[in-house]
Amino acid sequence: MTQLSSSDTLWGRAYATAMGKVFDSITDEMRAFVEKQPLFFVSTAPREGGHVNVSPKGLDSFAVLSATQVAYLDLTGSGAETIAHLRENGRLTMMFCAFEGLPNIVRFYGKGRVVLPSDPEFAELEVRFPKRGAVRSIIVLDVERTSTSCGYGVPVMEFVKDRPTLGDWASARSDEEVRAYQAEKNQHSIDGLPALDLP
Repeated sequence: MTQLSSSDTLWGRAYATAMGKVFDSITDEMRAFVEKQPLFFVSTAPREGGHVNVSPKGLDSFAVLSATQVAYLDLTGSGAETIAHLRENGRLTMMFCAFEGLPNIVRFYGKGRVVLPSDPEFAELEVRFPKRGAVRSIIVLDVERTSTSCGYGVPVMEFVKDRPTLGDWASARSDEEVRAYQAEKNQHSIDGLPALDLP
């Protein structure tokens, strides 16, 4: 495990003590921090009952669109909880953690929406991300609240590389095979809420 030097630890302690702040938009410091993180988390939940969902996201799939709007590329997976929950109530929280360097956590709260490949807005957003196969949608978050906190409980870890598995899976399948997989796995949440509308 990588160890912080004593000077980094002391400076980090003073820095984090000044944190734990709340804002109504994304500051320049937040933007610089989140744009260099290789991993972030998204969390959604049904309006009443059901299962809260937390998903990790990587593969350079995040973009800051403005001081009050962000987006990420939603790739095909075995579930569609985020899409289903956003369709039902729109609530979305995103979290970024410092796994290297000084401790820090940044959260974005707000209303999310699903932009499908068939939507006019999709092409304009897609150019903000690297080209990927099996793209399911783009999730846009209109940010209403941002916050920082210390992140003392987050371990120090070294980023090695992105896993190629999802890209390999997508490149080995035709568009029809991807759509068939989505039809089987992504039309409903685990609680039965509607997710992707597919023929």
